[in-house]
Amino acid sequence: MMVLIMRRRSLIALALASSCTTPTEMADTQDDSRTDHHSYANFEDARVTHLDLDLDVDFASRKLRGSAALQLEGAADRLVLDTKLLTIERVETSSDGATFSETSFDLGDADPVLGAPLTIALNGADRVRVHYATGPDATGLQWLEPHQTAGKKAPFLFTQSQAIHARTWIPLQDTPAVRATYAAEIRTPKDVLAVMSAEMRSGAARTGAYRFEMPQPIPSYLIALAVGDLVFEPMSERTGIYAEPAVAKAAAAEFEDTESMMTAVEKLYGPYRWGRYDILVLPPSFPFGGMENPRLTFATPTVIAGDKSLVSLIAHELAHSWSGNLVTNATWRDFWLNEGFTVYLEERIQELVYGPERAAMETVLEVEGLKEEMASLDDRDEILHVDLAGRDPDEGFTGVPYVKGAMFLRTVEKIVGREAFDPFLRGYFENFAFQSITTADFVRYLQANLLDDRPAAAEKIDIEEWIEQPGLPERRHEPVSDAFEKIEAQAAEWLAGTAPAEALPAGGWTTQHWLHFLRTLPDELAAGRMAELDRAFRLTSSGNSEILCQWLIMAVRNDYAAADPALAKFLTSVGRRKFLKPLYEELAKTEQGKRRGLEIYRAARPGYHPIASNTIDGILDWPG
Repeated sequence: MMVLIMRRRSLIALALASSCTTPTEMADTQDDSRTDHHSYANFEDARVTHLDLDLDVDFASRKLRGSAALQLEGAADRLVLDTKLLTIERVETSSDGATFSETSFDLGDADPVLGAPLTIALNGADRVRVHYATGPDATGLQWLEPHQTAGKKAPFLFTQSQAIHARTWIPLQDTPAVRATYAAEIRTPKDVLAVMSAEMRSGAARTGAYRFEMPQPIPSYLIALAVGDLVFEPMSERTGIYAEPAVAKAAAAEFEDTESMMTAVEKLYGPYRWGRYDILVLPPSFPFGGMENPRLTFATPTVIAGDKSLVSLIAHELAHSWSGNLVTNATWRDFWLNEGFTVYLEERIQELVYGPERAAMETVLEVEGLKEEMASLDDRDEILHVDLAGRDPDEGFTGVPYVKGAMFLRTVEKIVGREAFDPFLRGYFENFAFQSITTADFVRYLQANLLDDRPAAAEKIDIEEWIEQPGLPERRHEPVSDAFEKIEAQAAEWLAGTAPAEALPAGGWTTQHWLHFLRTLPDELAAGRMAELDRAFRLTSSGNSEILCQWLIMAVRNDYAAADPALAKFLTSVGRRKFLKPLYEELAKTEQGKRRGLEIYRAARPGYHPIASNTIDGILDWPG
């Protein structure tokens, strides 16, 4: 026991360096915890504090053209920025912000993941202006033709900057360690509206010229832009929906509890610090469920189910206003600080707004999904403080930082009690507000502000095992759901043949009930049993994307041919990677399935976001 306590304290004091090094070596490598292996930027010497964007949106050429002006602090003779697939036309510097003169620059060799460093001679200046244009293959931009949108009238553009895709549309220090304010002038065709993760200063009239300002410092991955046939639908004084006209009212009805969620989380963890909280509903090709861009969450339309059963996504993205946007991971190795905390807060919001039973069901499903995913992960990717050096940081976007991270926090909460844990978290968000921190920073704060005064509780928490080791610690809080125990009994009765499908009490089932029921069934299910369920509940034609995806996975696994048209339709109309990845992986398990997957993918790929297509290319060994 004493060895365990001493080891834990050593790790905390010495910044959680590798467990295979000596204490002296760990102390020597403390600064390495802040090294960002995914940025060329010399931000320790010259740090960007403000960004001014001046851009034209050209749908015809699928390019952004204009300039990025950067204000700097620090004394350095050169500035190194991150770029990827950008055409750099010229670079200027200034010492007063009014008079700019051309300066020399060098665009280095390009790495396929990191892009190319842009090195600029400063000559004593503290302002830089880069004139540039984006490339047609920018992974941070998706350009959609009118037929790929809900309204079919106008083209659409949206950005996705996380993790290191901001550098494909802005030359900047593309690292979460650097936080900067920004302003923007965006020019577009007059039949579309531009919105950003910032305050709209020019109003929402479609003038073709829009001004934005973000007064709070944010990391580069939270800079966001969208342009399309958008309207605004208010939900409360500080919340509303931007969406295409065909979607706006349905989205506002689905997400009408957003204000209640905000009020709930503010009571727990302090005030919302970003002014407004609006939601932009994107076309279906958006590769993620949501993106927590401050003031303007980007959300997939696949969560508009008509019964609010999927609004945990909104709770999640809202929670990022505290965990992620307010307190940010300093490197992508520390990604769990963003997502683990956010999943934990999401559960607390759900509990307050929709009740403990629903929150418990959501949590059980998340943990079930994590365990299934971890069965196929390498040990290195089961570690919260994951080593991503030499890898694309997108590879770290597994369920581990999200759900294992939340399990760690939930376990600490159960050991010390909510009466201690809630004030601790509130203090954490206040202490590190508008800062980017490392795992070591968090652990030191945890020790000093929660565990030092509770030695009995601290002995039950092996921080090193949770953060630096693969797998799930044996001593953990495992969520349970009474509702799911009933579902499992009903599934067993149906499988045993003692109750027909029509007799299942599914009339009151929510999405969560259905997902647990379907996942409880065996992997191999006879075609007749699949057909019985389909006849009773029309699962193949479900309008709920979560239920439909789970059903289609089962259909592929069991060669249920009746669902094939629905499979093709789903894969060609939805671009959310959460759904695409497991479906294509299931198809790729057999030669016949892989051929069908390639056939569908050939038609669907042009409508997918580059982040999604990069994933599916690898699954199917895409020949292109």
